Amino acid sequence: MIPNQTRRDIPGTTPFDGEQARKGYALNKMCFSFNDAANRAAFLQDEEAYMRSYGLNEQQASAIRARNVLQLIAAGGNAYYLAKFAGIFGLDMQDIGAQQTGMSKDEFKAKLRAAAFQ
Repeated sequence: MIPNQTRRDIPGTTPFDGEQARKGYALNKMCFSFNDAANRAAFLQDEEAYMRSYGLNEQQASAIRARNVLQLIAAGGNAYYLAKFAGIFGLDMQDIGAQQTGMSKDEFKAKLRAAAFQ
């Protein structure tokens, strides 16, 4: 944070700031590696070994095991890199949005459509 600047807290969100970037460096680096098909295959073959090779801490590894986007964000994950992880399992941004809001994907899509016509 810039000195003398106050951070605006938004309820229910985790701002991705410098602290979060440092906290999530290993997690985001691992997720970035999923741009390569061979790395995605290696992860699927042995998730635990792949996570260890990137030095994920227990909070990050637990969130990966749970496939929980909110926990991944709390562990320092950046949404852009987490999308790489979600893609391995055929999840898209609407799946992630549904998880973040506690809705089913169909409910989330309906909410998006309703908001588009207001």
